[in-house]
Amino acid sequence: MGDAFGPLVDPAWLVASLGAADLRVIDATWYAPIDDKDARAEFTAGHIPGAVYIDISDVCDPGHSAPHMLPPAELFADFIGAAGIDGDCRIVVYDNGEYAATRLWWMFRVFGHDRVALLDGGLAGWSAAGGELETATPAPAPSPTPAVFKAVFRPGLIRSMADVLANIGRDAGDREQMVDARPPDRFAGELPEMRPGLLSGHIPGSVNLHYADLIDDHSGRFRAAAEIEQAFRDRGIDLDRPIVATCGSGVSACHLALGLFLTGRSDVPVYDGSWAEWGAHPDNPRRMGRDEDAGS
Repeated sequence: MGDAFGPLVDPAWLVASLGAADLRVIDATWYAPIDDKDARAEFTAGHIPGAVYIDISDVCDPGHSAPHMLPPAELFADFIGAAGIDGDCRIVVYDNGEYAATRLWWMFRVFGHDRVALLDGGLAGWSAAGGELETATPAPAPSPTPAVFKAVFRPGLIRSMADVLANIGRDAGDREQMVDARPPDRFAGELPEMRPGLLSGHIPGSVNLHYADLIDDHSGRFRAAAEIEQAFRDRGIDLDRPIVATCGSGVSACHLALGLFLTGRSDVPVYDGSWAEWGAHPDNPRRMGRDEDAGS
């Protein structure tokens, strides 16, 4: 598939391609703190043959208080190399949940690796396509020595809290549009936050588009590009203007970034800290309710 690899691969394609010398598969299943699930135990119970497990909470900035923040480039490179993945690999990421693999997809792109794709439909799609599962944990690398992965940071694909604060202060026509992927009741502040000490609400001027609205309910796959574009337009988003994705902790926001990638927008950044960082600072401005639109 060459340079055109990704951003999605069909489960049937992966069933046929598994075992290719340059192909690596990663299980990135992760669950929110309120979920009573063990992603690593699920991996042990059954995963795509040859896959390695990577927890996004392990590949993070250890000095930051917010969860699974992007690590320094050299730390990411060391972690990925130790998993047996080098810069020449085609990488397929998947999960057994709803969205976590898109976070790892985005991280690879942030660190300069474009030959990465999401398994459309996840582990359920793999099984539906006739893919078998294995329970043995594979070796972390295909050779006795770790692979060499070179990470090249792309700052344009990330926004910081300082960036978002500056954006709020701009005139409406000059702002980047903030789109929040959380469920509507969390965006509105109608539910308490799942992490202790966080205030409820959303970033002023942001618009809510639940990440699940980009996924077909029946197949679990991403909707067609035209449907994704319409979902954004229905929320008042101008697809010709800059967009920043945000969410609870920088995970489901990557769903929005991938969805927009499918429409031809490969430049959409993610606010990495998202509400887990923003809501932990009581001086940050915030809004409540469901009805704020993109022009506010």
